[in-house]
Amino acid sequence: MAEKWISKAIRRPGALHRALGIPEDEEISVERLKSIQARLSKKAKGEGKLTKAELRMLRMVNLSLNLRKLPRHKGPRE
Repeated sequence: MAEKWISKAIRRPGALHRALGIPEDEEISVERLKSIQARLSKKAKGEGKLTKAELRMLRMVNLSLNLRKLPRHKGPRE
């Protein structure tokens, strides 16, 4: 498995904040992320098709929710 997969997964730092119109110094609430995820997932299952922008938003939200589950790194590794 790749050692530094997170650095490759985060291609556009701050893109989710810009897309949601939230300043980068503020945290995005989990409730808001889950509501966006539920809305887009429901649309994907119902209609079966998401636009390119909606698909990108769903991927960013999923990545954000998954990264919240990981422990935070507190310094340089040796």
